[in-house]
Amino acid sequence: MKRLALLLTLAATPLAAQDAGEDARRAAEALEAASVQLDGAEDAQDRVSALTDTIRAYEDGLAAMREGLRAAAIRQTELERKLEAQNQEISQLLGVLTAMGGRASPGALLHPMGPLGTARSGMLVAAVTPGLAAQAADLRADLEEVTALRDLQQNAAHTLAEGLKGVQEARTDLSQAIADRTDLPKRFTEDPVRTAILISATETLQGFASGLSQIAEGEEEATPLPDIEDLRGTLPLPVRGVLLRAAGDPDAAGVTRPGIVIATRPGALVTTPTAATIRYNGPLLDYGLVTILEPSPDILFVFAGLDLVYGEIGEVLPAGSPIGLMGGATNASTPGEGAGAGRSETLYIEVREGDAPNDPQQWFAIDKG
Repeated sequence: MKRLALLLTLAATPLAAQDAGEDARRAAEALEAASVQLDGAEDAQDRVSALTDTIRAYEDGLAAMREGLRAAAIRQTELERKLEAQNQEISQLLGVLTAMGGRASPGALLHPMGPLGTARSGMLVAAVTPGLAAQAADLRADLEEVTALRDLQQNAAHTLAEGLKGVQEARTDLSQAIADRTDLPKRFTEDPVRTAILISATETLQGFASGLSQIAEGEEEATPLPDIEDLRGTLPLPVRGVLLRAAGDPDAAGVTRPGIVIATRPGALVTTPTAATIRYNGPLLDYGLVTILEPSPDILFVFAGLDLVYGEIGEVLPAGSPIGLMGGATNASTPGEGAGAGRSETLYIEVREGDAPNDPQQWFAIDKG
C-alpha cells in the first residue's frame, strides 16, 4: 500500500538512529495496522475508525520526521562551526599529511645536524604520526557526516511532501465516510429554531452552555449517560499538541479564560477523548467553530477554534471518534521545528461541571512540551 510504504521508508532513513526514528517506526506499525483495518472495513463506521487511526499514524510519523530533521540540522550546524573553527589547523594538517604521503628524495631525508639529527627527527615524526592519523580520521568522519546530513535534508523535502499528500487524502476519505455513516445512536433531536434563538440571545459561553437543554427534544427517553469520574486526570487530549496557556493565564490582549489553549499543527485531527453526546457544533460568539460534548451528566467539554466540524447534534460518539479538523495550511515546513514551533493553530478547551468552569488540567493528561 502506498501510504504504508511511505511511512516504512520514513522509519528506515538515517533518522532511525535517533529517538525520532523510533517514533517514526512506531507510527509505521500503527499505519500498517490501520491499513489492515481499513481493508477489512465493512461499513461507514468501520471506515471512520480506520481512517481516524490512519490520520493519527500519519501525524505521528510526520512529526517524528520533522523532529529528526530538526536534530539533523542542529548537528550539521555544530559540525560546520567546528570545521570552520579548525580551518587553519586542518590546512596545516593536510599539508603535513601530503608531505608525509609523498615519495621523499634522499636529500630530504638528511638533517642539517647530521645523522644524529636525522635520527631524532625520525623519532619525532614517528611519535607524531599516530596523532595526525587520528585527527585525519576524525576529520574524515565529520566531513562524511556533514555530507550525509545534507543529503538527508534534501531527500526529506520530497518525503514530507508525499506524506502530507497522503494525510490529506485520508482526511478527504474521512469526511466522506462520516457523511455516509448512518448507524450512530442519537440521544435527542435538535430543535433548529430553539438553537437559533439561544445563539442570538447568548452573550457568553456560560449562558449558552446553561441553555443547551432547551435545544433538545425527546431527551427524557434517552439512555442515561455514564459516570466518568474515574477517568479524571487520565483523558487524552482531543488533539496532538502542547499546552500553550493554562486556565486563567492572560492572552496577548490580557484576556483571561477558564479554559486551556493547546498549540497544534495545521490540519490536525480532533477527536473525542471519551464516549460522549454532541450537544452543539457550529459557530459561536467569538470562539469560531465550536463543538460541545456531554460525556457525563452535568459535565460539558467545550472545544473551540476548529476549522471543520463533524457529526450532528444529538449523536452519541464512541471514544476516539473524529469531531473536526484544525485550520491552517499544511506544508513540508522547515526542519528547525522545536516543541512549540510549527504549531500555528490553537484549540481552546473548557470543561464545565454544572454551571461552573473546571480546570481542564484536572481532567486531561497534558504534555506541557
